[in-house]
Amino acid sequence: MLSLSRPRAVIFDMDGLLLDSERVALRFFEQASRELGTPWSAEVGLSLVGLNSKDANLLILKAFGENFPLEAHRQRFGELYEAAIVAGDIPLKPYVRELLDYLVAADIPRGVATSTRRTRAEAKLARVHLLPYFGALTCGDEVVRGKPAPDIYELAARRIGVEPRDCLALEDSNAGVRAAVSASMPVVMVPDLLRPEADIRRYGVPVVDSLKDVLIALM
Repeated sequence: MLSLSRPRAVIFDMDGLLLDSERVALRFFEQASRELGTPWSAEVGLSLVGLNSKDANLLILKAFGENFPLEAHRQRFGELYEAAIVAGDIPLKPYVRELLDYLVAADIPRGVATSTRRTRAEAKLARVHLLPYFGALTCGDEVVRGKPAPDIYELAARRIGVEPRDCLALEDSNAGVRAAVSASMPVVMVPDLLRPEADIRRYGVPVVDSLKDVLIALM
């Protein structure tokens, strides 16, 4: 059973952790490729989980070559994805609101550290009425190095006014867990599409089935 001491702040990843959005994104990456007549693979899609757009673009070009129509692909993906946001087609993950309500009642500050750019992250969180829960939002277009570098968690901790070692990070991706570990921030992994890789296990990072486990451990 997960055991946690009371953190001074909790910093959440967003996609795959707060929002069940990774499956939606992968579906639209594939659809954009199909419409453009370009190659795609599920393996490449999964390799993008947790990364910012700059690093994801590099992986796509490495996988499919420099002639891959990256700009057109991103544009079509963006059209599909933004329409899904507006339509409310990106649901919450289980126990998100229950955990956030508990943290509010316990007066524990909350932040977000997401690889998504700010304009899209704000729109996604606002659409599911989560934005008011967070005192600080730190996004992938606000740091030089994306996850797995520690930059985004270090900045998130500064914005919330708490030392990284006194925060708790909640992550679903291996890249995100590595970022939190590199920032010397305690982290719990709640896997979505990806299982923890060997180095995550070596770090001794707790891995749980859902945010319900985190909620119970903090109560």
